[in-house]
Amino acid sequence: MWRLRRAAVACEVCQSLVKHSPGIKGNLPLQKLHLVSRSIYHSRHPTLKLQRFQLRTSFQQFSSLTNLPLRKLKLSPIKYGYQPRRNFWPARLAARLLKLRYLILGSAVGGGYTAKKTFDQWKDLIPDLSDYKWIVPDIVWEIDEYIDFEKIRKALPNSEDLAKLTPDFDKIVESLSLLKDFFTTGHKLVSEVVGASDLLLLLGSPGETAFRATDHGSESDKHYKKVNLSQKLDHLQRELIHVKHLLKYQRILERLEKENKELRKLVLQKDDKGIHHRKLKKSLIDMYSEVLDVLSDYDASYNTQDHLPRVVVVGDQSAGKTSVLEMIAQARIFPRGSGEMMTRSPVKVTLSEGPHHVALFKDSSREFDLTKEEDLAALRHEIELRMRKNVKEGCTVSPETISLNVKGPGLQRMVLVDLPGVINTVTSGMAPDTKETIFSISKAYMQNPNAIILCIQDGSVDAERSIVTDLVSQMDPHGRRTIFVLTKVDLAEKNVASPSRIQQIIEGKLFPMKALGYFAVVTGKGNSSESIEAIKEYEEEFFQNSKLLKTSMLKAHQVTTRNLSLAVSDCFWKMVRESVEQQADSFKATRFNLETEWKNNYPRLRELDRNELFEKAKNEILDEVISLSQVTPKHWEEILQQSLWERVSTHVIENIYLPAAQTMNSGTFNTTVDIKLKQWTDKQLPNKAVEVAWETLQEEFSRFMTEPKGKEHDDIFDKLKEAVKEESIKRHKWNDFAEDSLRVIQHNALEDRSISDKQQWDAAIYFMEEALQARLKDTENAIENMIGPDWKKRWLYWKNRTQEQCVHNETKNELEKMLKCNEEHPAYLASDEITTVRKNLESRGVEVDPSLIKDTWHQVYRRHFLKTALNHCNLCRRGFYYYQRHFVDSELECNDVVLFWRIQRMLAITANTLRQQLTNTEVRRLEKNVKEVLEDFAEDSQKKVKLLTGKRVQLAEDLKKVREIQEKLDAFIEALHQEK
Repeated sequence: MWRLRRAAVACEVCQSLVKHSPGIKGNLPLQKLHLVSRSIYHSRHPTLKLQRFQLRTSFQQFSSLTNLPLRKLKLSPIKYGYQPRRNFWPARLAARLLKLRYLILGSAVGGGYTAKKTFDQWKDLIPDLSDYKWIVPDIVWEIDEYIDFEKIRKALPNSEDLAKLTPDFDKIVESLSLLKDFFTTGHKLVSEVVGASDLLLLLGSPGETAFRATDHGSESDKHYKKVNLSQKLDHLQRELIHVKHLLKYQRILERLEKENKELRKLVLQKDDKGIHHRKLKKSLIDMYSEVLDVLSDYDASYNTQDHLPRVVVVGDQSAGKTSVLEMIAQARIFPRGSGEMMTRSPVKVTLSEGPHHVALFKDSSREFDLTKEEDLAALRHEIELRMRKNVKEGCTVSPETISLNVKGPGLQRMVLVDLPGVINTVTSGMAPDTKETIFSISKAYMQNPNAIILCIQDGSVDAERSIVTDLVSQMDPHGRRTIFVLTKVDLAEKNVASPSRIQQIIEGKLFPMKALGYFAVVTGKGNSSESIEAIKEYEEEFFQNSKLLKTSMLKAHQVTTRNLSLAVSDCFWKMVRESVEQQADSFKATRFNLETEWKNNYPRLRELDRNELFEKAKNEILDEVISLSQVTPKHWEEILQQSLWERVSTHVIENIYLPAAQTMNSGTFNTTVDIKLKQWTDKQLPNKAVEVAWETLQEEFSRFMTEPKGKEHDDIFDKLKEAVKEESIKRHKWNDFAEDSLRVIQHNALEDRSISDKQQWDAAIYFMEEALQARLKDTENAIENMIGPDWKKRWLYWKNRTQEQCVHNETKNELEKMLKCNEEHPAYLASDEITTVRKNLESRGVEVDPSLIKDTWHQVYRRHFLKTALNHCNLCRRGFYYYQRHFVDSELECNDVVLFWRIQRMLAITANTLRQQLTNTEVRRLEKNVKEVLEDFAEDSQKKVKLLTGKRVQLAEDLKKVREIQEKLDAFIEALHQEK
């Protein structure tokens, strides 16, 4: 049977060879050929293609045909349908060749299957690393942000290109079809065929498999159909490409880490203080954060203009809001307290990717290194100070936002706003409206239709005690932008009797609110000194061993703060991409409306905002201060002398001149004058002079500040200039040494009695007359007010005296009669004189008391004395000659003229000294104070808002803000499109 089967096969081979011989007509049907024959002579048949391998190896000469004799053979030509002539050795050769092709195909099939099986075994030996993902740095999983995998995948060769690198089995089989050349080429061709067979044998399974395939052709055919080698090889190629990708990414990661370390070393070497001044290109999230900052300044009430997304973190007090935010930021950045309210104002935290883990405030250039505990403590202290500063007196919380940027490796890019915790009861020490204020702040942020609400719920307390869920359900009833987070799950699992209750909370079945997603996190063991890394390890360990995951109550993607931050970041950027262009269009329309309003109302004015107007006013004020130095010395001395005399004239006349003039002789007069002048100079005069000088400087400064400048005057600066003037004057203090120097100068001037010429004598008399006449005028007015209108005014203006005025008038008439009798009467009335006057008045029916008589006498005697002194001045005009002779042998004594000359000379010298102090020192010090006040006002935005007001200012301010917002939005949108 074996020989018959072998002969039949050989016969078929010979018949197929006859087809290629010349002179043979007709074709043998393909279906009648043996399967292996079809694979050899019809390699292009769709069901018989073999997959090419890429492996190569050395040839091993092993075949049963290597010892065949080298003889030249010829085949007898036959026609189709005739039985060919058969010889013994050709049939034997054909049988061996047929066995060779079985060896080839069997080795290919068996070798491919064995290679696949070996690869699967090798693959099974690799441990499952899915549980150790946390070992790999976060940047590996986020490396797609830095490497474009799509470009790499397109650059890699596909399976067809790889197949081209494998040996072409079709050509090998075609070479076997040229067996007719074997008989002409001899042993060389046989060796090549044997080498190819040995190659395939090495690629395949052991020799037993190859021979079994040769002996059982039908069984190998069935096995070949079951095992689709092309699919297996495609799968292996994909696995190989994936491994290559991982290896390549690992090399890229190692290179990036090495470069990062080198760059950090360079930065630290350049910056010894630990503050990194790096001019880097702004990231996308930083640009978006700047838009929110400008928008917050423009629209602090979050009206319809502000629909830009941000993540709003809300929750009950002590629910773990701050801890969740710190886990997302990967640093302990917020002040902590045991049960008390720590978040007293909203804190906007912008998270972004960066090489260094640092934090900085929007209005400060200082960077806090979050890897150092001392910087973390300083940051927490600074946040606490800013919160206290924002909270006004009598309040507990404030709506003013603190803006903080946090950068670090592996941080998800987003903007979060940490709000004060919602409370149910106002405790002692809180303002009565604290609860309502917190609700209003939370609603103001959550009513933004694009705000993502991160609702934090404490899992360790009863769900019925939650307040924030009702508030969230009111602001987002459909849950389209709410993410629910259950904190302290470790305590919840330990304390809650029914674990299914936690599942109900996570699924949102216990609350009326709906949410996009539900998450469960663990934010530590309650120890405030616990590090972020320790909390991460504890969280990972807890959820790996938690029954909630093992019993499928929680899903793997619903746990850990890392999954939460990834989900929040994805939702945030989705909201941003969907809403930012619409917001940009809205601000374009707002800008057009504001520009149109400005053109119609202020067509000839530039659009100066509040800061630009302040700079303009600042320059004007400084110019006006400088103009003080242009005041002439003569003007300074005139106004100083006049102002000083107005201040001291009453004291000179009432306390010095009048008491001395009532003495009986010139010696007593001069002694009294010298004593009183010395006392006055030591105690009051220098201080009065400095006050006069300072008031004069203020008046001149105010005059330059407030006087209109004609058409160029802008009344919008009036309030600012007035405030600067008042604050500068309040801060200015005269030089402390000025009084001491003035005291010496004034004392020397008052001691001098030598009038050098007649001109000075006349000037002193004129000065004395003016002073006495002014005092006499004041006395006349006082008497007139005391006694009422005289008969002319009563007759012409129909005015009448009151009863008290009539009594004063009768008393005045009685006292004047007394003075006429004794014109040299002293300044004071004796008791008997007062009694006499009262009795005389009572005899006429006028009831008076002694105090009224004394008051009336004071004014009557003053008028009498001043008139007498003025008459004496006229007599002293000719007294300079007697003065030069020291009034020897003369009845005329003009010591009062000498007194006024001394006062006049003291005033002139004092005015000159004060003028020098003003021009040399005090004007410059005032200018310095004005600059300091302007600098302080420039930093106080509330001050500028208060002092620069009006529709024009507000319109320019809104226009500038809208333009700035639009420009930043356009830049952000452009960067967002480039990132895509």
